[in-house]
Amino acid sequence: MAAPAPIRLLAGPAAARHIAAQGLKPADIAAVAGAAGGPKGLALLPLDRWLFGHWLADCPRERWLAGASIGAWRMAAGAQRKPLPALDRLAQAYLEGQRYPRKPSAALVSQVCRDMTRELIGHDAAAFLAGVAPGRRLQVVTARGLAPASAPARIAFGRAALANAVSRAHLGSHLQRVVFCADGRTDASVGGASGHGHGHGTGSGSGCPALPDDAFDSRSVALRADNLEDALLASGSIPLVAEAVAGVAGAPAGRYWDGGLIDYHLHWRWQALPGIVLMPHFLPAVTAGWLDKFLPWRRHGLGRAGRGWLDNLLLVTPSPTLLARLPNRKLPDRQDFFRYDTDHDARLRDWRRAMAECAAMAEAFAAWVERPERLVVEPLPG
Repeated sequence: MAAPAPIRLLAGPAAARHIAAQGLKPADIAAVAGAAGGPKGLALLPLDRWLFGHWLADCPRERWLAGASIGAWRMAAGAQRKPLPALDRLAQAYLEGQRYPRKPSAALVSQVCRDMTRELIGHDAAAFLAGVAPGRRLQVVTARGLAPASAPARIAFGRAALANAVSRAHLGSHLQRVVFCADGRTDASVGGASGHGHGHGTGSGSGCPALPDDAFDSRSVALRADNLEDALLASGSIPLVAEAVAGVAGAPAGRYWDGGLIDYHLHWRWQALPGIVLMPHFLPAVTAGWLDKFLPWRRHGLGRAGRGWLDNLLLVTPSPTLLARLPNRKLPDRQDFFRYDTDHDARLRDWRRAMAECAAMAEAFAAWVERPERLVVEPLPG
């Protein structure tokens, strides 16, 4: 009897039909999506190394790499011509850089995260942007606060949370989706703020066609050497934990926050892309916004409003069997900073062990694409 697989595969109807008929090849992948999730992203880095460093490396088709928070950092590394050194820098910075004292200030957390961002970029933003591989369309997702600059962050965030509890659409009055874009062209770092309209305004052809037509005003801004660091930092700046990022070059004025506030798991109109959208993920479901995870009735998609958007999505998630092997029987997460307190060595020991165990995800996925009959593809909930 075969051992239980370390991964689960969940697919929308169109993705499931394609896989059943043709299997899955690198040329089928139109986009890779990176969900927000903090330390949980560490568990996906071994799979990222195989995807970007091997399986997708030599496939020349245009491919969108979109992410929020840790997902944006993973996608920025994966978009490089040389993704493996960039992914290694991300892992090293994320593991070793976060040795906080008890109850660190938001200013300290922001400085630590800025240092990690600089380690990922390699201290040369222009070279990092020039290193984006041809055909790779990088999308770094942020949330721009619409409250007056004079409003304290705690009050502005509290009002946004209350509005979202009433309706996700109401959150659009408090936050704007701003996506920073680059691609593997020589002019990728040229441009400024662009976009217009409610829902899916984009400019210069850089915004992903899958951006939702929803309650959020969406803008695209060109990634440049003078805003790359701020954009990546903002994408992971959690309100009340870190400080907002202000004064982002080439972007509308305002305070920029974690992209996961609006696009936690990137519940976008992925059906607009010609091909399969691959999401290495932490969970067997897609939750639209970070605040929605606290609302049981919104944890699985958008219901009728987003019907069909995920038809071509394929999730790759850790199985219960794999999770049972991990320290504390779970993926690394932000609660570990409280669980381990200032015992950083113990936390890092267990995080590294989790990453090592999660290498089995890459091995299982690689085996599956060679022989798709090895695993049953489950329907995506929602």
